[in-house]
Amino acid sequence: MLKAITFDLDDTLWDNGPVMARTEQVHYDWLDQQAHHAERFPLSEYVARREAMAQRYPLRRGDFTFLRHEALLSILQDHGLPDHDARRLVAETIDYMLTLRHEVTLYDESLPLLETLAENYRLGAITNGNVDVRRVVDATLFDVVINAGEIHAPKPDARAFLAALARMRATAGESLHVGDSWKEDALPALRLGMNVAWIDRRGSGSPIEHPRLHRLAHVRELPYVIEALTQ
Repeated sequence: MLKAITFDLDDTLWDNGPVMARTEQVHYDWLDQQAHHAERFPLSEYVARREAMAQRYPLRRGDFTFLRHEALLSILQDHGLPDHDARRLVAETIDYMLTLRHEVTLYDESLPLLETLAENYRLGAITNGNVDVRRVVDATLFDVVINAGEIHAPKPDARAFLAALARMRATAGESLHVGDSWKEDALPALRLGMNVAWIDRRGSGSPIEHPRLHRLAHVRELPYVIEALTQ
């Protein structure tokens, strides 16, 4: 019996590419208007420092808000700002970045689908990103929200999935995971014994065949998977 459904967020319930492109540029431009640092430290340097921070703090490699904070702070300090001013500006910039990050446009089918499913199933969100889905849709739709990077267990780490299942009081066999990444969503969920709805956005085809694996082109096709699982 299907009891619980967990969802990835980015590129599963909305198209995340335009969101991130805008967020990346706009919040960095905003900081430059305050600190006038970007000529010395262009956006590419910010990206490189985030990658370096992920190497420096391996347990925090999935906590993207933390990595952004530390990268920006190091840039402003190297730019010569006093520590107090640098930390204040970084905090303000991160707040602005998170505001931009949450300005997502759900696929037309996503919200009606979630509302319908919430009537019959426990719903959870498992994301490596830093979107709090409760800022995007009605907070009551999701019983559980796991920001995997912030708990130091970014997908494909099994602990993110296990934490969601435990809080939803469901076994892997009673659950379905929905996501667009083969490596971070489909494969780890399959290994745990979950049913999987893999959104193959690029039409690349399933690397393996498995009776618990269902390949979709879009989240709008999810009701057909659920119908098959509940017959």
